[in-house]
Amino acid sequence: MDDLSRRDFGALFCAMTLTPLGWGRAEAAMPKAPKVHAIASDVSTTAERTIVPGAGPSGPVRLQDIAHYGKFGAGKWTWGAPLAHVRRTDLTAPGAVAPSTAGRRKLLSFFTITDIHITDKEAPNQGIYIQRMHPTTPVGTSLYSGVMLYTTHVLDAAVQTINALHRKTPFDFGLSLGDVCNSTQYNELRWYIDVLDGKTIRPSSGAHLGAKTIDFQKPFKAVGLDASIPWYQVLGNHDHFWLGSVSVDHGPRKDLRASYVADEVFAAGDVLADPTRIRERTFYMGVLDGSKPLGDVVHTGVAADFDAPPKVAADPDRRSLTRVEWMKEFFTTTSAPAGHGFDAAAAEKGFACYSFVPKSDVPIKIIALDDTQLDDDRSLDIHGHGFLDAERWAWLKKELADGDAAGQLMIIAAHIPIGVEPTAPHSEMGWWMDPQNAVTLPDLVAELHAHPNLLMWVAGHRHLNTVKAFVSPDPAGAPEKGFWHVETSSLRDFPQQFRTFEIYVNADQTISIVTTNVDPAVAKGTPAAKSRDYAVAAQQIVKADIRTANPTEDPTIHLMPMGSYNAELVKVLSPAMTAVLKARYPAG
Repeated sequence: MDDLSRRDFGALFCAMTLTPLGWGRAEAAMPKAPKVHAIASDVSTTAERTIVPGAGPSGPVRLQDIAHYGKFGAGKWTWGAPLAHVRRTDLTAPGAVAPSTAGRRKLLSFFTITDIHITDKEAPNQGIYIQRMHPTTPVGTSLYSGVMLYTTHVLDAAVQTINALHRKTPFDFGLSLGDVCNSTQYNELRWYIDVLDGKTIRPSSGAHLGAKTIDFQKPFKAVGLDASIPWYQVLGNHDHFWLGSVSVDHGPRKDLRASYVADEVFAAGDVLADPTRIRERTFYMGVLDGSKPLGDVVHTGVAADFDAPPKVAADPDRRSLTRVEWMKEFFTTTSAPAGHGFDAAAAEKGFACYSFVPKSDVPIKIIALDDTQLDDDRSLDIHGHGFLDAERWAWLKKELADGDAAGQLMIIAAHIPIGVEPTAPHSEMGWWMDPQNAVTLPDLVAELHAHPNLLMWVAGHRHLNTVKAFVSPDPAGAPEKGFWHVETSSLRDFPQQFRTFEIYVNADQTISIVTTNVDPAVAKGTPAAKSRDYAVAAQQIVKADIRTANPTEDPTIHLMPMGSYNAELVKVLSPAMTAVLKARYPAG
């Protein structure tokens, strides 16, 4: 693999958030009154203040040297200046006058969260040792970092922050853009849904080591998303592939499914150098010790140096979920709506696409698109590419055509972005160049350009906050054929943010999309606050490029010095859609 594909593999292998072991005596049952981790009272967005990482460690420190972070200054950060909204008129005709904000009307308000990578810290089949083999490679934070100790806590803090913003300016709904699990485990998915439902979370497994004494292992009471906010789910590659990368049942490792519930630590080769080396049993990948305050890495190293395979406490709740099982779990929830967008009959067939209209009196449709690879495609490459089979491709074209015919503006919500990475095999996250893919990337973009009511494509996957303009092929004659592409960063890796969107119709019937990054309002001393420090430290140590993927190749993707990007995105509408909005929302 070259350097680019290695970077993409790890970002794709995304949050290979490791798991601790579960050996030894099981600890006592959870306390009667689990603690609620309240957030800070001063809730803000990046439009008000931003997080600025410090210079980084003053001496040599590795990701696993958490005990030395304080000594060398790793993880230090300060509050910085507000991040202004950049007004983007890339999609308007050349020379067009930017619309006035006076008299505009809000149509919709929603948030996106993505790439949460809820991680079972004690599961046996992780990939932590790979980071040790590539300590200076930026993908190392995807293989191991301290943030994997606190994934449920960060989600809980983000949910509480969303609730606080909702009390100020209500959201109409929320979108979760995939990779809620780190490695398609049942307990990971249940923790995720239960956090949003406001249940008691027991964020440990196996022997539940440290459950009475260690902050990241102690049960806690999640606050839950405000019951007035419906939330909808999109499927990600980590939600149905091992570490987002390998098919559990159809990949090269035949014992992969069994490894989830086994009591032996997983052994494999250097899959970062070559994904097919998962067949090997050269290195024990290691787990985290839930009984230690810093989640020490144990049971890792060269397999030949071990007298016997290292053991953990097995747990049936670690079982791997199929695509069908994963979707069906969303019907076991107390928050709205039941299924969180998925259709019960379609879920039985593994079809993860659906659409919905958030507000009956607003002509905007959300198209939730599964653009992940097939489980049985037999590919030996990393399974993080963009992909549509014939059924999903036909469904998408019909949804777009129906939206145009109904006079609806449209937003596509998918896990994997488009047009921001080279196509495969040059990128592990680009559009898959394979005969099984029903559409090439150029043909997909051409189809999207043919639907002038498409406002934007929102996605996660890359852990970045980029905004890209897909300018109309005829910018002077038909600027309405352009659409926006907005990525939301991960709640796992720095900058650990979610996004808000406010959609307005301007007085001239153009559309403005105001999108803002938000840091969870973590309170000092809480587990989520530790996660932020660890995420900053990982960024300082590894120095992954979070500014943008290609600052020179695509002029519509702007630099993001702190990894965040706020913007007002202007979209011109077709004469037909302009007439629809003018009749429904007359000026004045």
